[in-house]
Amino acid sequence: MMEVTGYIASALIGVSLGLIGGGGSILTVPVLVYLFQIDPILATSYSLFIVGSTSLVGAVNNVRSGLVSWKTTMPFGSASLFTVFSVRKFLVPLIPQNIVTPGGITLTSSFLTLVLFGILMLMASASMIRDQDPVDAAEERPLDLHFVKLIAYGVGIGLITGLLGAGGGFLLIPALVFLLKLPMKKAVGTSLAIIAINSLMGFVGDLGHFSIHWSFLLAVSAIASGGIFIGERLSRKIPAEKLKKGFGWFVLIMALYILGREISKSFLV
Repeated sequence: MMEVTGYIASALIGVSLGLIGGGGSILTVPVLVYLFQIDPILATSYSLFIVGSTSLVGAVNNVRSGLVSWKTTMPFGSASLFTVFSVRKFLVPLIPQNIVTPGGITLTSSFLTLVLFGILMLMASASMIRDQDPVDAAEERPLDLHFVKLIAYGVGIGLITGLLGAGGGFLLIPALVFLLKLPMKKAVGTSLAIIAINSLMGFVGDLGHFSIHWSFLLAVSAIASGGIFIGERLSRKIPAEKLKKGFGWFVLIMALYILGREISKSFLV
């Protein structure tokens, strides 16, 4: 029953990506951990492939519609791509299974991964729920005006993607809209292209470190990729801002559940 729910949730991940862009991928790791019972560290690797392949499907559709800014994607994507690959290839394998704090408390890498992911979800939910001031995005700003900021954002999102297997769209889209004045639809399309590149390259960095269950991974990715087409169709009929807020509240509830469950399981049992 849990697996059936997991496959349904996989379709909803794709639907949410099609509806609101990169932020929809934030639930991939919780679905893998709590519904498919996959180890959290391995789940971050699987998430990279699922989010990357699903975002790639959405990005191709946006390229055809002229909704990807390549002059933004290349420098931003290069910085984040290098970071995420380096984190997955060299840093993640060095993380010990058990970490002893200065106070003598032993924390597992799985616990830390899920707690950090819960905190990331809190940040994502706040970004989705709060009202954004409208931005005049009639013209894109020249890239060199915010080149350093853009590279810094790329490195930061690369770290998040590399450590936690999340696309980081909730940070990426505001950067594209407010720093470079990209129209919202173009920002969503560009973010999907960057997330696809980052996530798939991060997964390449994982090869050789984990034993991959390819049939399961391809099945979940195919279901999520199918969901993105449904999401894109629904986005033409449903106001994106209202939907984003509703999804933000759901992510907030899930974040509190994850934090409460993991902390109580580790310290109160």
